[in-house]
Amino acid sequence: MFNNFLAQQAAGSAATGPNPLASFVPLILIFVIMYFLLFRPQMRRQKEQARMVSILKTGDRVVTSSGIHGLITNVKDTTVTVKVADNVKLEMEKSAVTTVLKSAEA
Repeated sequence: MFNNFLAQQAAGSAATGPNPLASFVPLILIFVIMYFLLFRPQMRRQKEQARMVSILKTGDRVVTSSGIHGLITNVKDTTVTVKVADNVKLEMEKSAVTTVLKSAEA
């Protein structure tokens, strides 16, 4: 009788195993959290930077990624000319501009 009890329990426990999809749920949740905390904000910052660079115009006061403050005197396709001081102009990539302090209208 004891042998029958062990045989029934072994057969019953084999049938009720963990769901294989349930083991992927934590992994999927980690990827979803990473998307909302890391990837999505980075894409938003890149879009804002691209929009800001595309609307640069002559007369804007800007700060570059290296910390140089200046006034835009010329805008080309991929570069801008920034006046830093009297008779000192620097030509740099548009992507080097990180902040627009004042626009020409303000």
